[in-house]
Amino acid sequence: MHAILDAGMVAHVGFCVDGQPFVIPMMYARIDNVLLLHGSIASRLMGTLGSGIDACISVTHIDGLVLARSHFDHSMNYRSVVAFGRARLLDDPAAKAQALSYFVDAIVPGRAAESRAADRTELAATHVLQLEIADASAKIRSGGVKGNLADADLPHWAGVIAMRMECGAVEPDETVAPGTALPASVSAFLSAQGPAP
Repeated sequence: MHAILDAGMVAHVGFCVDGQPFVIPMMYARIDNVLLLHGSIASRLMGTLGSGIDACISVTHIDGLVLARSHFDHSMNYRSVVAFGRARLLDDPAAKAQALSYFVDAIVPGRAAESRAADRTELAATHVLQLEIADASAKIRSGGVKGNLADADLPHWAGVIAMRMECGAVEPDETVAPGTALPASVSAFLSAQGPAP
C-alpha cells in the first residue's frame, strides 16, 4: 500500500457535506501512516475537510492497457489504494512549514533545500491537513489477457500496451539566467526516471 501511495502525486479526495458528495483532485504526500494535503485557507471545502469529517482518498496508477480478442475481456493493468480516515488541520506554523517542505521533497527529493521555505504570509494563506489512515485496501491487476480460451483461435490480436508516466523536456523559467545549470535535485530526479520505453 505504501509503495503505491509513494509512487503517486495526485489523489482524489472524497467526502460528503450536508448530503452533497465532493471529490477533489489534490497533491499529497505520505509520512508513515499519515497523508498530508494542502490548499488555500480561503477554500471552504478544505476547512470543512479539516474539521474531522470522514474522508476517502484514492490513488491509481495505470500500468498497461490489456487488449483481448473479445470486448468482454479487455482490461487494464493498474495499482490502486483506497484509504479512509479523518483529516485535521495543522495550526502550528512550524509544523505547517515542515509539512510544506516535506511536500516539496516528496515531489522532487532534495528540492526543499534548493528553494525558499514558506514565509509567514504564505503559511497564513495555506491549510495543511493530516489524515491518519484508519483503514485502507490495495488492489493490483497485472499480467496479460485473461480471456476465454476458446477465443485463442480467433484471428484478432491480443496483448498488453505498457504505459507509464514520463518526464518531458525541462523548461527553465524565463527569469533563470541563460547557462544556469540544473539543480542537483532536478538532475537526480530525471536520472531516476530512466529512459523512455
